[in-house]
Amino acid sequence: MTGHPEDPGTAPLSGLFEAERSAEIVAASFAGTSDERLKEILTSLVRHTHAFVKDVGLTGEEWAAGIRFLTETGQKCDDTRQEFILLSDVLGVSMLVETLNHPADGQFTESTVEGPFHLVDSPPRALGDTIDEAGQGGEPCLVTGRVTDADGRPVADASVDVWQADADGFYDVQRPGEVPERNLRGRFTADEDGRFWFRTVVPRHYPIPTDGPVGGLLKATGRHANRAAHIHLEVSAPGVRTLTTHLFVAGSPYLDSDAVFGVKESLIRTFAQVDDPARAAEQELPHPFRHVDFPIAVQREVQSGAE
Repeated sequence: MTGHPEDPGTAPLSGLFEAERSAEIVAASFAGTSDERLKEILTSLVRHTHAFVKDVGLTGEEWAAGIRFLTETGQKCDDTRQEFILLSDVLGVSMLVETLNHPADGQFTESTVEGPFHLVDSPPRALGDTIDEAGQGGEPCLVTGRVTDADGRPVADASVDVWQADADGFYDVQRPGEVPERNLRGRFTADEDGRFWFRTVVPRHYPIPTDGPVGGLLKATGRHANRAAHIHLEVSAPGVRTLTTHLFVAGSPYLDSDAVFGVKESLIRTFAQVDDPARAAEQELPHPFRHVDFPIAVQREVQSGAE
């Protein structure tokens, strides 16, 4: 039988809301969750969220503003733009999740974020092809590399998916109708020795999109929106752990203040100038051109049943 608060000696109902015990009360509602990992995540989320609200003394107006911000973030998402990923990026959460789940341990190429401009259907290209279909200028560049495991053994036929901004700092999806679709994108298959190479242009630093709520957040906090110049690479193969990483251009602005915290020192490379007409002709590149070599070490998956 349920008692009333005014009845002396009646024990308080544990599910009734109290500010002091708010996180405990809400977390208890997940007690029947059969998925233990889901229960762990939700319980921790509630505990930290309630602690945050109490810590800053969140007002009703501030709570409503936060709800509006999240609503607008969702409304800004479409088939080519993911504003929630952008929000995660500028808060450093994307890089934290990526780094915690893909520790390099000094053996493997360090990982970075995939970013909001990745497409799952990059065009397949032959080794040595150019990904610069627009040909709108920029310094011509040859990118070479080799995919190996931690022991230096080649990962034959590895898939190397690449995408980048152009020499003006724009991705193809930001210039619809101006450049060919899938410009500066390509999926290459490494040879039997794990080697890959392709032609492109040296990318430029660029601002992340600022016409949405994330841009408003950066403006309100006095932060710039720029990313250091880079080329994205996603490397995969049967039996290895997929690696998403960046190749950063040494000397680029914003290496030490990248808007999404994506820069790791081990991923910065010099795009050296090559003054060799014969080599330029061999690679079908103008003379002179830039060259960067980016060896990639990936982690082999542990085989089931292996000791």
